[in-house]
Amino acid sequence: MPDPTQITGEPVAETLARVVRLGFGGESARFAQFVQTLRDVTPPDVYVMLRGSSVSGVRWTDGEPFDADGPGTSDLDLTFVGAAMLERFEDFYIPGLHSAPLCDERPEASPTLAPVRRTLSSIAGRPVNIQATSDLVQYVRDVTMQQPYVILIERQDEEAAPTANTAGPDQTATDTCSGS
Repeated sequence: MPDPTQITGEPVAETLARVVRLGFGGESARFAQFVQTLRDVTPPDVYVMLRGSSVSGVRWTDGEPFDADGPGTSDLDLTFVGAAMLERFEDFYIPGLHSAPLCDERPEASPTLAPVRRTLSSIAGRPVNIQATSDLVQYVRDVTMQQPYVILIERQDEEAAPTANTAGPDQTATDTCSGS
């Protein structure tokens, strides 16, 4: 797989700075608390990525800027990559390989992770959507869609996952809850 940080040449530090500025109002302490909360629930064979408009700066649906409808209106889209998190979901787009997102519109997707989602949303001050996918599906997405993402938590027990894909504001409509 090509190194996704090479696609646009943007350093990961710049991507993370945009995430903190857009998603957390520039408050790095809230971002650190958010990541620590994720770390507390992430198995060692799973990595966590943030994707979508908080990474690219624009909504995929209409090209409008992140939070174009006012502060806190755009959501954060998390994806856990690895089998251990797929086991925590009950609703799937591809059974056992790619979950439906846990979001306001789909609370049944993962009742187990609902308390974590509430905590993350409270820390961020905006909705947080959580999804899980397999390495295979993520690999296909990397190769075919070049979706923007940044790794928040690296996989601990295997070769480290890529750290960012800042290719552009692409995102599939089936993976979004509110389309922001």
